[in-house]
Amino acid sequence: MPFNTHLVMSVPTHPIELLRFNTCGSVDDGKSTLIGRLLYDSKSIMEDQLEALERSADITGGGQINLANLTDGLRAEREQGITIDVAYRYFATPRRKFIVADTPGHVQYTRNMVTGASTANLSIVLVDARQGVIEQSRRHTYIASLLRIPHLVIAINKMDLVGWSEARFNEIRETFESFLPRLDIKDVKFIPLSALNGDNVVDPSPHTPWYSGPTLLGHLESVHIASDWNLQGLRFPVQWVNRPNNPTDAQLHDFRGLSGQIASGIVRVGQRVMVLPSGLKSTIQKIWTLDGELDEAFCPQSVTLQLAHDLDISRGDMIVGLDSLPGMSNDLLAKVCWMNPRPLQKGRKYFLKHATQTVQAVVTSLESRINIQTIEPEFEPAELAMNDIGEIRIKTAKPIVFDGYGTNRLTGAFILIEQGTNATVAAGMLNPPMEAVKPEYNDFAI
Repeated sequence: MPFNTHLVMSVPTHPIELLRFNTCGSVDDGKSTLIGRLLYDSKSIMEDQLEALERSADITGGGQINLANLTDGLRAEREQGITIDVAYRYFATPRRKFIVADTPGHVQYTRNMVTGASTANLSIVLVDARQGVIEQSRRHTYIASLLRIPHLVIAINKMDLVGWSEARFNEIRETFESFLPRLDIKDVKFIPLSALNGDNVVDPSPHTPWYSGPTLLGHLESVHIASDWNLQGLRFPVQWVNRPNNPTDAQLHDFRGLSGQIASGIVRVGQRVMVLPSGLKSTIQKIWTLDGELDEAFCPQSVTLQLAHDLDISRGDMIVGLDSLPGMSNDLLAKVCWMNPRPLQKGRKYFLKHATQTVQAVVTSLESRINIQTIEPEFEPAELAMNDIGEIRIKTAKPIVFDGYGTNRLTGAFILIEQGTNATVAAGMLNPPMEAVKPEYNDFAI
């Protein structure tokens, strides 16, 4: 193998059907119980886990296992009956594999919800049927929209505590539908259920004859996700310049590969590409994976590319196709979710991590802050407090190559890092660039 194999992930030619989803909602809406029910009813719990739960003091007076403890792993979570950290669980059915993130409901842990939802294909917003739509319901729905999560499920939980009332279900649904048109979410499903008792989670409930839709698991198994990945416009952030270590084959002394994960698009042998920010052009000579050479690869595969020309390329550069070019600028407009107790104010300096590079940046202005109750912007706020969502303008020390987050979730996302502490203080989504890189940029015959 002509490169450092530990740097390249093996990816099958045919992608495995994997759904990433998160659960969110307010405190005590039943998020952890719902995931526990999914794991329990889909028989995805190890025998020793089940035995430990049965032996623990977490068994209720009625003899029911506390399913929430399958995800609430911290002692403080079990003692308080809340979720604090993001818990990831894995399970599978004959139709699909799943990675689920159980995210906290408290307002103070909204940043954890953003973390858990950032890579999701689908988001489940739980609503307590007794409480209806509250501020956290709106906040989490808005964040799901902001993160461009393609599919949304509104799980109206604890329906057993409102007598399985169809009128109550419709009332909550109509409240959501009054503000959903202002959000960019195209696929929304409403499901009445009881996570504690398992109604409409894995098996249909006899208590909802008025509901003709799928169960939650049935929807998770069948929702169409094949088109969620962006296969338009090649974007390949270079993560590593791959040189062989002490090659025994003389022909490998000159091998120079570029390793990374394809952020969007398809790359083919013989394809003409541009390297940004230099603007130099070349041709794809070979595409390597751990399993050997490929004629083509696509998002989100991890590969090593070998170019026909020996160009000056390093970590942080981006290889792009010539058919659809990104923007490049050091003046950025973005929406951010502020995650730090110290408020964000104009003039503060941070590190901005985008794709595979990190640059120095300064916040030049606070454009607006979102009022979660009305989903409307409040212009020119003095600061953004923790868990606030707003739009800011940033100046970076050098231009970055990017797309709008709505076009590409990987090249349109960034985080802000506090200098000195290295704490992540914000997650950001870039607005579309004012103009794309010109095809003739630094063009010369190669």
